[in-house]
Amino acid sequence: MKWDGQRESDQIEDRRADTGGGPAGRGGIRLPVGRGGRGIGLGTVAVALLAGWIFGINPLTVLGLLGGGGPIEAPVSQSAPHTPRAAPQDESARFVATVLASTEDVWGEQFQAKGTTYRKPVLVLFRGTTHTECGRGEAAMGPFYCPADQKVYLDLDFFDVMRQRLGAPGDFAQAYVVAHEVGHHVQRLSGVTEKVEQARRRLGEAQANALSVRVELQADCYAGLWAHHAEQARRWLDAGDIDEALHAAAQIGDDTLQRNAGGAVAPESFTHGSSEQRVRWFRRGFDSGKVADCNTLDARRI
Repeated sequence: MKWDGQRESDQIEDRRADTGGGPAGRGGIRLPVGRGGRGIGLGTVAVALLAGWIFGINPLTVLGLLGGGGPIEAPVSQSAPHTPRAAPQDESARFVATVLASTEDVWGEQFQAKGTTYRKPVLVLFRGTTHTECGRGEAAMGPFYCPADQKVYLDLDFFDVMRQRLGAPGDFAQAYVVAHEVGHHVQRLSGVTEKVEQARRRLGEAQANALSVRVELQADCYAGLWAHHAEQARRWLDAGDIDEALHAAAQIGDDTLQRNAGGAVAPESFTHGSSEQRVRWFRRGFDSGKVADCNTLDARRI
């Protein structure tokens, strides 16, 4: 991926030097208590895997708690203004800032085409623990989006987890993660998050899980849509980059996680979608490049 030298976003909030994370520390794993809304994204996968590796907890138990155990609350109030800090200079942070800038360009054009303005999310880089309006953010949660403050949270060590634990290396696999979380921000701006939160209140656990799957698959499709337009604008993909993203999507499918946990595949417990579904919806967004083709909420087949 030919990213060096491209525009970097100024919507990066670098908290990695902060030391106020609290007693959990860098190695602590604690289930977050929601305040203004439950964070959504790839983080439930990471915490499930890490809990299994470190404490011997069945990842499916944690996925059930974090993936389908509560509503996604998204207050309609605006998030607090972001005051940019000095731009980070390390390569990993600059890479993330470059990918974020590209998502701003793509989604800015998509919203403009519909006569609206895209509000850029802030991406928070942190280490160990950090405060969010969705509760206490933990590195063990992996990347996540908080709809209450409209920020994406990322501990860059998650990229090591992807490479070493999930078998999903490569810079474009990392870009897919960022684009997926930005996809949740697009859902927030488009009213999808609020619609889903209202629907979940009326549903049982299995139905709520099924709705969560549709939300995650749409974020995957939006990540593919971003890749489609970013490549057209920048021509920065190398051979094999799309395969990296597809492989990453497959590695975090619920069925793959369940098999790796040594249990039977239980589709009714899925909260993020199967490997096949995640790959297919990313590919659909990439092939089409059209927002309308990512309407997983109304799709008859997901």
